[in-house]
Amino acid sequence: MNTSTTHEQELLIRLSEGDGAAFAELFHEYRDRIYATAVRLMGSHSHAEEIVQEVFMKIWLNRSALPQVTFFRAYLFTTARNHIFNSLKQLARERTADILHAEPACKGTEERVLGRDFERVLQNAVRQLPPQQERVYHLSKVEGRPRHEVAHLLQLSPETVKVHLARAMRSIREYCTARMDIPGLILSSAFASELFFMVV
Repeated sequence: MNTSTTHEQELLIRLSEGDGAAFAELFHEYRDRIYATAVRLMGSHSHAEEIVQEVFMKIWLNRSALPQVTFFRAYLFTTARNHIFNSLKQLARERTADILHAEPACKGTEERVLGRDFERVLQNAVRQLPPQQERVYHLSKVEGRPRHEVAHLLQLSPETVKVHLARAMRSIREYCTARMDIPGLILSSAFASELFFMVV
């Protein structure tokens, strides 16, 4: 374990005991990176600020579990990813609701597309992957594990994990893109970002 990792682990222990200075140090270390990612995906500085606040609020509220976290960066960015994803879903629903309010005749179709078809298509995209690609995708993108840990768990080389993940993401993108071209549905930028955020 290198010096920086040891120091970060010490910060997590202190934070778990309610140390505000440790929390502040971790906040300043990671805030800008989470903010930059949120701005890029959401296209809104105010929403990005909200994401940062929500993520670190969750870290503070769940601080008692932090000493057991082996890879804090992966843990933190998985938490951020989930918050961004949920925010994008909410934005997509709000924008779709505006469309439905203006065009009530489309209401049934739009609700089915957003509420059921989208989730079904995405889950089908993951299920159609070859077994090894699906395992790599789940461990890397759903659980947020770093590549070397995925390689260890699956007894693969890190380079093989990289190749499997790249192929899985390409396959999911192609599958979802082909099936989301639904007549009458114009994907908002937030809705499109939601789709691709799940596979990047």
